[in-house]
Amino acid sequence: MSEEKPIPNSVKFAIGGLSGMGATFFVQPLDLIKNRMQLSGQKTTTFAVATSILKNEGILAFYNGLSAGLLRQATYTTVRLGVYTWLFEAASKEGQPKFIVKAALGMIAGCIGSFVGTPAELTLIRMTADGRLPPDQRRNYKNVFDAIFRIVKEEGLFTLWRGAVPTMGRAMVVNAAQLASYSQAKQMLLETGRFKENITLHLICSMISGIVTTIASMPVDIAKTRIQNMKIIDGKPEYTGALDVFNKIITKEGPFALWKGFLPYYARLGPHTVLTFIFLEQLNKTYRRYFS
Repeated sequence: MSEEKPIPNSVKFAIGGLSGMGATFFVQPLDLIKNRMQLSGQKTTTFAVATSILKNEGILAFYNGLSAGLLRQATYTTVRLGVYTWLFEAASKEGQPKFIVKAALGMIAGCIGSFVGTPAELTLIRMTADGRLPPDQRRNYKNVFDAIFRIVKEEGLFTLWRGAVPTMGRAMVVNAAQLASYSQAKQMLLETGRFKENITLHLICSMISGIVTTIASMPVDIAKTRIQNMKIIDGKPEYTGALDVFNKIITKEGPFALWKGFLPYYARLGPHTVLTFIFLEQLNKTYRRYFS
C-alpha cells in the first residue's frame, strides 16, 4: 500500500477558507443580531432585536454585510486554519503535542489571521450595524469593496485596521480556546476507543469547542465590536482602547453586560464552529481520497 501524501500547505489554506465561507452562509443572520445587541448600550433580547429587524428592515436585512462576512472568512479563516494545520502537523511529528502547545499554536494562528482579516472585520461590523442608525447617519455601503474603498478615501488607509489590537486579542483567545479544545477533545475521545474518525466525532468535538470558545471570547469580542463601530465626537474617539470599553460597560451596564448577546453569539459561534470543522474535515478527507 502506497504511503499517503501530505496535503500541500497551499491546499490547507484554501480548505480553511472554504470551510469558513461555507459556514458563514448559515450563520450570517445570527452574527448580525449579535452585533446589534452588543452595540445597543441597553438591555435587550435576541427576540426583540430579531423582531425589530424583521419589522423595520425586512427579512433580507438579516443578510446585510454578507459580502464582508465572506471576505472575512476568505482572509481571516484561510490564514488561521491554514497556519494552525501547518504548525500542528509540524508539532505532531514526535507524537501528540500537549494541550498548552495546541493553545499556543492556536494563539499564533489567530493573531496572524486576525491582522490579515481586520479590514473585512471592520466593514462587517459597520455593515451589520448600519440598519440600527437613523437614515441620515447610515453609511449605506453597497458591498464590502465599496466599504473598503470609501473608508480609505474618507478616513484613511489605516482606519481599516482600527481595533486591530482588540481584534487580535480576541482572535488569540478564540483560537487558543477553539482550535486547542477541538484538537484535545478529539484526541481524548479517540483514546477512549468508543469513537472513530467520522462525522459524529467531528460534531461532538465541535460542540465542545463552541461552548468553551464562547465563554472565553465574548468580553474581548464586545470591546472589539464597539471600538470598530465608534465615531469621532468633537475630534475625540468614543473609546481610548479595550480597557476603556470594559470600564465604561461595567460602570454603566454592569459586569454581565460583557456577555451581552450570549445567546446569539453562541448560536452563531457554536454552529459556525461545528460547520467549519465539519467542512474542514470533509474537504481534507475528499482531497486525500482523490489526490493523495
